[in-house]
Amino acid sequence: MDERIQKYESKMGKTLSGLETELSTIRAGRANPHILDKITVDYYGTPTPLQQVANITVPEARMLQIQPWESSLIKGIEKAILTSDLGLNPNNDGKIIRLVFPELTEERRKELVKDVKKRGEAAKVAIRNIRRDANDTFKKLAKEDVSEDTIKELETQIQKSTDKFIKEVDGAVEKKSKEILTV
Repeated sequence: MDERIQKYESKMGKTLSGLETELSTIRAGRANPHILDKITVDYYGTPTPLQQVANITVPEARMLQIQPWESSLIKGIEKAILTSDLGLNPNNDGKIIRLVFPELTEERRKELVKDVKKRGEAAKVAIRNIRRDANDTFKKLAKEDVSEDTIKELETQIQKSTDKFIKEVDGAVEKKSKEILTV
């Protein structure tokens, strides 16, 4: 494959993996430790990801258990969870914090699916913008004595890559939507 195409495919791949990371933080009906990925805790004056200061387990389908390595962090972790946009209330017994996930209402599920689709659309727009940038670059190659056939071939290849990545974005959105709507 042409290295000119690879550069743009790599950007499209990063867009797709960014979307997948975003989707993993959206909570479906069951507990998923990844929804805590964006939460940071003040650890001796340094904002530190929660995973680096506590052990996170899933003892039940709708419960996360957070066990900080230092009990002094419990208040900070609770505060970080409460100020996040997760909408969960942490319970602690002095050693362990438990997060119970309430059953999602049908209305909330539909809102989440809409949000997932919106993020999918944004990823598709980003991929199409990468294709546009690639095509602009390829058109400029005509000034460098690159044949029209070569330019057409590059444009065809970038279109195939675009189609492939858009299909993958649709697949990721579809999978997450099904996960959210499954009761």
